[in-house]
Amino acid sequence: MVVEKRAGTVKRPLDLRGVSYGSPAAIVTSMALIVGLQAATASKAAVIGSLLIIGIADNLTDSLSVHIYQESERMAERRALTTTLTNFVARLAVACSFILLFLLASESLAIWLCVIWGFVLLSALSYFLAKARNAAPISEMVKHSGVAVVVIFISRAVGLWIQLLMR
Repeated sequence: MVVEKRAGTVKRPLDLRGVSYGSPAAIVTSMALIVGLQAATASKAAVIGSLLIIGIADNLTDSLSVHIYQESERMAERRALTTTLTNFVARLAVACSFILLFLLASESLAIWLCVIWGFVLLSALSYFLAKARNAAPISEMVKHSGVAVVVIFISRAVGLWIQLLMR
């Protein structure tokens, strides 16, 4: 972590390591799941249940993977635990934000709100990470959003394919 000194104060950049791994995965997975299930004509309950299962089960396994990787890199145990817990909480919060949108809005509106919300979250995270790395924020936001768009389109295609198979 880079530390700048200014007129007797120490400025520390925002440490995004705890959320930079899991949050993009949670954001893009949630958007893809919502769009894919909608294309397969899943019910609102199925979408909410799927988001909750992904928010807990996938989140726990990814957090465990992050923790084991950090241990293999000989990261200090306290730092590894802090990063693991931060990753878990960030991912769970993301999943819950999508669930909340689905609970508060009609199904068709919730889908659009979730996609917009997902791109807002992904863009904000991309922006802050780019700033922390002294990279061009717009370029990073476009790259990361481009990947998300591909994942969402593939998920929609799979959902439509499943719908055709089930007829």
